[in-house]
Amino acid sequence: MSLMWEHDFSEADKQAIAFAIRDAESGTSGEVRVYFEQTTEGKPVLDRARAAFAYLKMHETQERNGVLFYIAFEDHQFAVLGDQGIHEKVQQAFWEGLRIVLAEHFARGAFVEGLEKAIATVGLKLKDHFPRQKDDRNELPDEPYFKNERRG
Repeated sequence: MSLMWEHDFSEADKQAIAFAIRDAESGTSGEVRVYFEQTTEGKPVLDRARAAFAYLKMHETQERNGVLFYIAFEDHQFAVLGDQGIHEKVQQAFWEGLRIVLAEHFARGAFVEGLEKAIATVGLKLKDHFPRQKDDRNELPDEPYFKNERRG
């Protein structure tokens, strides 16, 4: 599989991911982000995902109900990380199910389709446990984040 990066995603791809996030968040106070980088820099994928989670300030949501999809292309690794509020509400099997869906799609290069499906699943779970309230506001951007690195 060839390496992919921000320029490999069309504007339509980026908009599809953002739309999936907006749609998933429409019925919940939960927040979803997608973070792409080239490499985990040799660190465990969950450590990199936690660092990305903190960098994006996902732990600062009011109900601690953020979910991060972290993808490191060069290393062919990814993680799904939920904040304390949502993690306490769902079983570990939920996170594993998302990993399976993503792995199947990513293996055939269907990155956007896999993310759309997994984001929709997260949105339904967030809606069950954290339904949207009248005073809810979108606390975090919906667009995917690409960590741009210059490598020499």
